[in-house]
Amino acid sequence: MKFLRFDIRSSRSIRMQTDKFAMISEVWDRFIKNSISCYRPSENITVDEQLFPTKCRCPFTQYIATKPDNFGIKFWLVADAKSKYLLNGFPYLGKDESRPSNQPLSEYVVLKLTEPYTGKGRNVTTDNFFTSVKLAEKLLAKNTSLVGTVNRIRREIPISIRNTRDKQYSSQILKHNQCTLTVYQCKKNKNVLLLSTVHKKVEIGNDSKITPDTISYYNNSKFGVDVVDQMARLYTTKAASRRWPVQVFYNILDFSGINAWIIYKEVTGELISRRDFILRLAEELQKTFKNIHAEGNSESEADTYADANVSNTSNKRKQCQIRQCKGNKTTEICCKCKKFVCGKCTNIVIKKIICVKCKQ
Repeated sequence: MKFLRFDIRSSRSIRMQTDKFAMISEVWDRFIKNSISCYRPSENITVDEQLFPTKCRCPFTQYIATKPDNFGIKFWLVADAKSKYLLNGFPYLGKDESRPSNQPLSEYVVLKLTEPYTGKGRNVTTDNFFTSVKLAEKLLAKNTSLVGTVNRIRREIPISIRNTRDKQYSSQILKHNQCTLTVYQCKKNKNVLLLSTVHKKVEIGNDSKITPDTISYYNNSKFGVDVVDQMARLYTTKAASRRWPVQVFYNILDFSGINAWIIYKEVTGELISRRDFILRLAEELQKTFKNIHAEGNSESEADTYADANVSNTSNKRKQCQIRQCKGNKTTEICCKCKKFVCGKCTNIVIKKIICVKCKQ
């Protein structure tokens, strides 16, 4: 783990002056570039946030009380609403100098995330943090529609609508230019405001809750990023580490596994669970590594270890670090990985002590 690094330390301080994410930004950018180029999303994409849980020392750690894990690194993400493929994303690093001063953060995030997918007739689904009339008009100019809940405190919402309390399961429809606002009384003391540029006419369903089709459309396309985050937490590579670049790398591995699983299913048509796919992927990667390792060590092990000029003993007895025993104490050291190894975990090649793992 101590050799796991993602950038050049000598030039790090210079790059950190302009990029707070410089310690792993190159790896993240390559992952996002590959994600964009390898998949064509469906007609609906979802924009939302992810709070990757970690309490490591990081200059841009966020605290969000409404999240299951209050502390973490925030990522703005966009995912395909149908397949849950992660399409694009970037971290929240605080104040962004590249953002225009007159542009709200929510609008800037949506336009930046959806830039590779605008102008192609797709729809963007957002929650009440992002949705606004100005954003809807800017997306319409790029041949992209918007569906999302609206915060009632926004200026474009009429005062008469903010405090409306009609009977339960009732609806109101308002129109402004190409935007349609649906006010749906879903609970006794709570109504939902939903803005849409997709629906020119709003039809009311025949079910018991009399749900407008705008609400049904939003419910079917809003869970893209949330499901991706849920899947990443279910089967994760995340482990304890105090270094935030390593934690971000774990997040990249989780997203990569999800995207690879989705592409594999769509290309091959095979119905395979994500758990089985991850296990198969791990076995294939391990097999590839073993083949490369075997080719690099084509010489006989006897000649290799006979030439090693390393001491195999220590003056102090320590617990075996190979962990294939019951914690035996030993003075012997593996001449390859330099770990303490007891007799049970030892393979001897020409009087050179090698642990079982290095032998494999």
